[in-house]
Amino acid sequence: MAFTKLAQDRPRILIVGGGYVGFTVAQKIQKVIKDAGGVVTIVDPNPYMTYQPFLPEVAAGSMEGRNATVPLRQHLRDTEIVGGRIVSINHAAKTAVVEPINAGETFELSYDEIVLGAGAVTRAFPIPGLSDVAIGMKTVEEAVSVRNWVLERIETASLTADEAERRRALTFVIVGGGFAGIETISELEDMAREAVRRNNRLRVSDLHFVLVEAAPRIMPEVPADRAEKVVAELRARGIEVLLNTSLADATDGHLQLINMGDKSPAGELDTDTVIWTAGVAASPMLKETDFPIDERGRVRVGADLRVTGDNGVIEGAWAAGDNAAVPDLTGGGVGGFCVPNAQHASRQAVTLANNLLASRNGESLKDYYHETIGVVAGLGLWKGVANFKGKTIGGPLAWMMHRAYHGTAIPTTERTVRVMATWALNQVFGRDTSSVRHQRSPRLAFQQATGTAPEKSKAKL
Repeated sequence: MAFTKLAQDRPRILIVGGGYVGFTVAQKIQKVIKDAGGVVTIVDPNPYMTYQPFLPEVAAGSMEGRNATVPLRQHLRDTEIVGGRIVSINHAAKTAVVEPINAGETFELSYDEIVLGAGAVTRAFPIPGLSDVAIGMKTVEEAVSVRNWVLERIETASLTADEAERRRALTFVIVGGGFAGIETISELEDMAREAVRRNNRLRVSDLHFVLVEAAPRIMPEVPADRAEKVVAELRARGIEVLLNTSLADATDGHLQLINMGDKSPAGELDTDTVIWTAGVAASPMLKETDFPIDERGRVRVGADLRVTGDNGVIEGAWAAGDNAAVPDLTGGGVGGFCVPNAQHASRQAVTLANNLLASRNGESLKDYYHETIGVVAGLGLWKGVANFKGKTIGGPLAWMMHRAYHGTAIPTTERTVRVMATWALNQVFGRDTSSVRHQRSPRLAFQQATGTAPEKSKAKL
């Protein structure tokens, strides 16, 4: 079996997850651990890390999906990569149970130290019909699927005579007004506008983009006045922004909205597209461990990123990123903890790696401290918003700041070059607005040739 080929006779540092935290920690420590006779092992079902800030651009066709990922084996040559998911951890025995991606027999993996970088999952609510009609924006697969789906709906609408069906196909609803939701709806609207311009059977005014946000404002990371300007800009582009509004029912794509103030009905609409970006939750896998977990499901850590319980530090256990409750020593974090975002995760990973190596040498550890100097967001081509050292910036300058920051922040020079090259080519040749048909059913052509294709049914996202 596959696990028999894993290192069995060397001290192991086990890294749970190959995202920001897992990739960065492995990159920083792999050679040192190897030279010392040990092994660094990453367990993740995906063979790549995903740079999630790029997902809205992937969905809008400004970037290829693979360019928003960093392949683990290519860039972590001295790290043992295990394709699977950890389903439980017994730190008292220093063992983890691994389920291979091929659904083979689970096996135990022993370790000497562990780094928890399992990240977060989409946080959803028990809204009737939501799981049947919605899609998230947390993975590159979701972003690629959304791109093809939106373009497919536009093409379908251009050939639909029924006005109600056309309206439904061209109505795109994004739930959640944080950075992910705002960037997603802005980038998608920008792409859809270009696609419609290239289709003489439709008009831009036929598009109906709707943002649903339960809070009274969007983007809590930027000043209120700038958030209000973003709302005004979105509305000027024809995007309907519904604040203080929540989704109550999504059965069969018939959305029923309610007012968050008095819980009264706030309207209804029909759509084929619901994109859910209303927050994240720590990996549920943490519940299957013996680590101390807080009320939000995150593992408890000290400022030095060692797992810490009521009785003090738990030796040999580290955590960072979205699955960890990391104290925000700047005093600016919600509830006293760092907010779950890529900026914190990547920086925490560097501190964690340095502390892990320092602890092995008996050196003092450093606390994680990062005072955010600003945030940037892209709102479509040549449109953006930024808050830098207390100053708010909008328009092309903010858009360029967004691309400059994220283009260099994605791990590895190789990926930065690929991203920059794609952006440059798009500026020369324009955005690609062709969809890849039947990506969700790649065997359809063969099934049609053999006469075994399923009967046509209503398309679903």
